[in-house]
Amino acid sequence: MSPAFPEISKIPYEGPSSKNPLAFKHYNPTEVVEGKTMADQLRFSVAYWHTFRAALSDPFGTGTAIRPWDDGSNRVENACNRARVAFEFIEKLGAPFYAFHDRDVAPEGVNLEESNRNLDAVVKVLKEEQQRTGIKLLWATANLFTHPRFLHGAATSPNADVFVYAAAQVKKALEAAHELGAEGYVFWGGREGYSTLWNTNIKRELDHLARFFHMAVDYKKAIGFKGPFYIEPKPREPTKHQYDSDAAACLNFLREYGLLEHFKLNLETNHATLAGHSMAHECEVAAAAGALGSIDANTGDELIGWDTDQFPTSIYLTTQVMLTVLKMGGFTTGGLNFDAKVRRESFEPVDLFYAHIGGMDTFARGLKIAAAIRADGRLAEMLKQRYTSWDSGIGASIEGGKEDFASLEKYALSQPDPVQHTSGRQELFENIVNELIC
Repeated sequence: MSPAFPEISKIPYEGPSSKNPLAFKHYNPTEVVEGKTMADQLRFSVAYWHTFRAALSDPFGTGTAIRPWDDGSNRVENACNRARVAFEFIEKLGAPFYAFHDRDVAPEGVNLEESNRNLDAVVKVLKEEQQRTGIKLLWATANLFTHPRFLHGAATSPNADVFVYAAAQVKKALEAAHELGAEGYVFWGGREGYSTLWNTNIKRELDHLARFFHMAVDYKKAIGFKGPFYIEPKPREPTKHQYDSDAAACLNFLREYGLLEHFKLNLETNHATLAGHSMAHECEVAAAAGALGSIDANTGDELIGWDTDQFPTSIYLTTQVMLTVLKMGGFTTGGLNFDAKVRRESFEPVDLFYAHIGGMDTFARGLKIAAAIRADGRLAEMLKQRYTSWDSGIGASIEGGKEDFASLEKYALSQPDPVQHTSGRQELFENIVNELIC
């Protein structure tokens, strides 16, 4: 087939002085940062749903996207053609990974049997393109939220037949992920939640969700899929309240139902914003539990109250994210998936390149700054000093599990009342970060 982007070649790295909009200024895939190449540290992935399926509609207007390669039909032939265009784009961009929902890549059929056949046909093309280009599947997932059958949820639906259908759909999506060598599999509970408590049995729905996940774990083992499962937190939208509301809620759910050893978290910046958190907070919560698996790299507009899924442009955001990633030793099976779409006003195909180049450069800068912060050492030393009372004496004894309330009361009675002598030095911490941002 003819190229979809004939005027665009492989995006080169030209350095910070370049004015070429179709070149990287900071992302140099072979540059080594903390012992790994940038490509290995960042593990960029293109999101199939936004990049190749988004019509650029919003609640107030129809789609504006110009996509000459897509005839707008639900024909399998169109889906296969779209897949080949996707790999042309990803290859020219130089991203090593992509990610998809099952219904993004293949059309829904009139029944489950036809949907499965459609997915098989497109997976065949995806596998051919992966072998041709060397591009890998970062993760896959099943769309359990768009079709009307899921209006009350999927695994948490009050209708047992919907639960059954969702299980069958995930089974097939897991098989496709396994066939394509996916490095992970994501569960996002798009409608796993409630709109009103008057008609909701929370305990029963959470029990069903946990049972669904245990079935998925069992099937993953049965087919030999080695990648981790991820849960993607989001507090609301489309439901009033979603059970996977933030990192802490997901971790609590996984612990309560004995699933934590099988799951990590896939965190998204815009979802953190909707939860009233910063992305840095969500990353630190997940990393503290050893459960930060992968990241959907985007951002939201804090002046707009919904999930805008914009490409990241904040150096502070990417620095904070990469600082946590470096502290945990880097990604293993996860990466930075651009779960982001161009603006409705940015409707031409070339805008897809501009958006991804900007996001990749922003994260490359964040990586280099995070590494510089770690090499500088001042923030780490100041943080360590703030907790020195726990490194010896009574603090070390408490952390070592050697104390109880009675022994602590005895100690407190023998000491003068504590006075806080150490400043938090927030401004100094912030000043050092600003000094190192370049």
